[in-house]
Amino acid sequence: MPSPEIEAAAAESELIRSALDLAERAHAGQVRSGSGGMAYIHHPVAVAELLAEHGYDEETVAAALLHDVVEDSETSVAEIEARFGEPVARLVETLSDDESIEPYKRRKDEHRRRVQEGGSKALAIYAADKLSNVRVLRRAYASEGEAAGEEFKAPLGVKLEIWEADLEMLRRQPSPRFVEDLAAELEKLRQARARTSAAADPAPPRS
Repeated sequence: MPSPEIEAAAAESELIRSALDLAERAHAGQVRSGSGGMAYIHHPVAVAELLAEHGYDEETVAAALLHDVVEDSETSVAEIEARFGEPVARLVETLSDDESIEPYKRRKDEHRRRVQEGGSKALAIYAADKLSNVRVLRRAYASEGEAAGEEFKAPLGVKLEIWEADLEMLRRQPSPRFVEDLAAELEKLRQARARTSAAADPAPPRS
């Protein structure tokens, strides 16, 4: 279900309305990893909402809605370009992982470098994507603990390491968006994991 902000943007922009329609169809039946069972479409909508709230143009908001479509469906970059134009397609391509690259951390390193070279709009979508991911996981972690990370392709500790590297990269960019919010969410998640670890392995009693 789209948020009121994205519904309003879709009402004003045929491009955003069409991107929302494709995203809903491409992600139909998918569940977001580490979310406690949340329908996947909530994620690209949340990312697009952050960008819309900060005044990004319709092409950037549309690309945010579509940023996982190439990874998670049969839709190609060429199809995105034919329907939404070259600027949207290039952003979606930049935001898409190259899943032919292994191992997982090397793939994420390559993706981070590519986004860094992709310009301010790609960086903004990337930052909003990471912020949305960490927020959702932190909330799921509050109720599920370490089990919240079991659906990921990599252990939760590795995911946190990658997000820390993302944060470091984003902080080096001019006028980065959402970076301090991302830093705050990561710190909350780190603290929650530390509390869980301490509860599971209490200090031995003093003699």
